[in-house]
Amino acid sequence: MDNSILIILVIISPGVWSGDWRVTLEDECALKGTSVVIKCEYDYPLGHIVTAAGWSKALYVDGNWKLFPLSQISSPPNHFTYVGNRWSDCKLKINDVQHSDEGHYFFNFVTTLNRWRSKRSAHLSVKELTAVVQPSTVTEGDFVRLTCVSGCLTPVNIVWFRDGQRVPNPVFRAGREDAGRYYCAVLGRETARSASVALSVQYAPSKVKLSMSPSVVKGSSVTFTCSSDADPPVTQSGYSLYKDGHVISSGQTHTISDIQPSHRGLYSCQAWNNISWRGIALINSTEVQLDVQYRPENISISMDPPHVVEGSSVNLSCSSAANPAADNYTWYWASVSSSSSLIQVGSGQVLSLPSVEASHTGLYLCQARNPLGQNNSTEVLLAIKEKDHGSQSLPILAGFGVFVFVTLLLLLLFFWLKKRTRAEKKETVYDLRLSGRGSSSSASEPSNSVYANIHAMPSSPAPVISAQDTPPHSQRKSHHEHDVPTSYEDEVTYSTVTIKARNPSLPHHTNNSRVAPDSRFKAGENDDSVIYASLAESS
Repeated sequence: MDNSILIILVIISPGVWSGDWRVTLEDECALKGTSVVIKCEYDYPLGHIVTAAGWSKALYVDGNWKLFPLSQISSPPNHFTYVGNRWSDCKLKINDVQHSDEGHYFFNFVTTLNRWRSKRSAHLSVKELTAVVQPSTVTEGDFVRLTCVSGCLTPVNIVWFRDGQRVPNPVFRAGREDAGRYYCAVLGRETARSASVALSVQYAPSKVKLSMSPSVVKGSSVTFTCSSDADPPVTQSGYSLYKDGHVISSGQTHTISDIQPSHRGLYSCQAWNNISWRGIALINSTEVQLDVQYRPENISISMDPPHVVEGSSVNLSCSSAANPAADNYTWYWASVSSSSSLIQVGSGQVLSLPSVEASHTGLYLCQARNPLGQNNSTEVLLAIKEKDHGSQSLPILAGFGVFVFVTLLLLLLFFWLKKRTRAEKKETVYDLRLSGRGSSSSASEPSNSVYANIHAMPSSPAPVISAQDTPPHSQRKSHHEHDVPTSYEDEVTYSTVTIKARNPSLPHHTNNSRVAPDSRFKAGENDDSVIYASLAESS
């Protein structure tokens, strides 16, 4: 650069002792948006008085570097301000530094005898704050650290903002409300700020909501729509629709075109975006009740009692399925014999006939109504039976029949017990011993005596006389005419024992050998309790 362009004269004002031309400058670094002061000192020989001082900036124009006074450079008012004096201080202040202010600056001054320009320049570097959010994408509950990086070594006090709101702490546990754009700035000069950086906080679906029309009319259509607040947003496949706890479809919307009463129930929506919250990944909405309204249907009539007798009372009850419930019932009657029109005979859910007459016979119909419409039941025939006057004796006959049956049962039980008692008595067996007194018997034997015919059998076989082959009177005679010797100790054979029932009207007799044969015979003919037997002893 031609040294003849600018000559800087340094004039020493009174009190300043120097003898050399000198300008001392320092390079500076400034953050965009801040103010910076370029430090500068100058000196000059004795005898000079400074008349003017100023700064210029080197600009690259048309392929060459040229110096331009700051007053000739387009800038906002008071952008460049000389804050030095005219004897030693030559500082320059630049307000609201921008990237266009970066470059080389020279100081020059004029004295009464000469002019002088600094041989070297002061370089101004313009930097920006850089905001760093680590990590930039987090799951709700994770920690986040904010760091502000400055290109200048000069320390500055930094503050943080999120979407224009002051952030108190640069380290925090992220919540979904912390998502946004962050930037850092110089404390007290908030215009000197960094570019904003986004923080994305991912979280499981919340505020899951199922929208639908809560009340619809049968046959109409209804659309279910699921919505939620989630990051990342829930996709179509992430929604499921449930009815009474059972999944019925997937997707954000579901439409039922023909609503029926069977569709009535509790509906809920479930959302999922692969992010869990406290270990829960599937989030449900609150249940919504779907109410299907329809006019009365399935109307029926019940009769109590089912069989009606003339003069008695009967209640006809009407029931229906409806939503809302039927609030009006009307009863109609028509004759069976003629095709007459229906005649209204009452209202209310129950039609009471306190005393049925023949004129009440006919077809009855119930009409149920609610705000949505009305429907009729099928016709029910009321038939009346005439009074059965003999029917009152039926309970008496029934009671008499029960009494006779119980009496017969008791008699049969009594005779059976009596017969069993007699059989037990007859089963008593007395021990007959073969002795020399074969025909004798103890006088102390009970009334049911045992008579035995014992025959001593010679060595040659002889016919055995049994009580079965001999008339009763011959048996008794044989019993008294034969005495069995006690010397025979051969095998005794009992031929036949016949048992007959005793006549209770006759007196008891014992088998005593001292009783006359005739008396014993007579007694034997009348005493049924005597047991006769014929015994034979073989040789």
